[in-house]
Amino acid sequence: MKQKILITGGAGFIGSHLADELLSQGYEVRALDNLSEQVHGKDCVRPDYLHEDVELMIGDVRNPEDVARALEGVDAVFHFAAMVGVGQSMYEIKEYTDVNNIGTAVLLEALIKNPVKKLVVASSMSIYGEGMYKNPAGEMTVVNERGLEQLKAADWELYDAQGQQLQPIATPETKTPCLSSVYALSKYDQERLCLMVGRAYNIPTVAMRFFNVYGTRQALSNPYTGVLAIFASRLLNNNSPMIFEDGHQQRDFVHVRDVALACRLAMEKEEANGEVFNVGSGNNYTIREIGERLATVMDKTHLLPEITGKYRVGDIRHCYADITKAKEKLGFYPQVEFNSGLEELANWLEGQIAYDRVNEASAELAARGLTV
Repeated sequence: MKQKILITGGAGFIGSHLADELLSQGYEVRALDNLSEQVHGKDCVRPDYLHEDVELMIGDVRNPEDVARALEGVDAVFHFAAMVGVGQSMYEIKEYTDVNNIGTAVLLEALIKNPVKKLVVASSMSIYGEGMYKNPAGEMTVVNERGLEQLKAADWELYDAQGQQLQPIATPETKTPCLSSVYALSKYDQERLCLMVGRAYNIPTVAMRFFNVYGTRQALSNPYTGVLAIFASRLLNNNSPMIFEDGHQQRDFVHVRDVALACRLAMEKEEANGEVFNVGSGNNYTIREIGERLATVMDKTHLLPEITGKYRVGDIRHCYADITKAKEKLGFYPQVEFNSGLEELANWLEGQIAYDRVNEASAELAARGLTV
């Protein structure tokens, strides 16, 4: 008999790709999703991209009745339902806490009554704050947040106590979290709650710390979604990508199909139980380079990135993934090369309409004193 898998937030960007991955491996898939307007637009209808074999239940993860209904006959759960985005979380504090924290608590109470064979929760690289660094002597070091005076002076890098500039290195799962936004705090809460309750009630649980996920189906009109989708929205409307600081901050971009693969492996492998895993590509790129490369594949090279020289509260300088643990314990090796992933994204973008809301989102942050 086929195993039935529930994905909360399963009609969204990552959830729908995970559904494709699971269906291709012979699983049955149910999605619980509230089809929120910010992600799915005003119509709130089943997205065209959601595989026809996915059983979609429209409901809210904060509603115990919806969650109980969605869990009926389910063997494993992927908990992806969440509000996303650092900037917006800094003023929609109640909404982020309600959806991410309370929604997770409601799901876990339901799972205590209806245990499953596996729970996999989507966490985030945002919980690390700054990534790992090494000093000029080559020693690994953990850094503090950059001070406001330093940022106002447009001095973006990090330094040790002797004033020597630090060099970013790949961040492993062992790094102590440094929660610099409401979003990061809520994702850490989701991760810890799931692992804690899973251990207490003997529900094997895994937390997956996603880095910068990109690919088709991302919500292009949501100004708080992933950076590549935001840049794509700008370029589709013949506007230059807007970049904070100087554009040299480094990130790890991982294709959504690779994320789906890592999640399936985490569900299937017993060695993953009770563990946390970075899910990235193991490569790093500057944000400026990303803007330029996307403009190139979209034939918009005349739209050079606009470097704002501003700082956004909650942002960090450098963070990219050490994926050694995922390779060793999950057998996870990213399959999608970045250039081909960008080409695929560009082809998909040709048929998309995006409302560029970046300026209004930036104005909202500035009005609240959340940019410097």
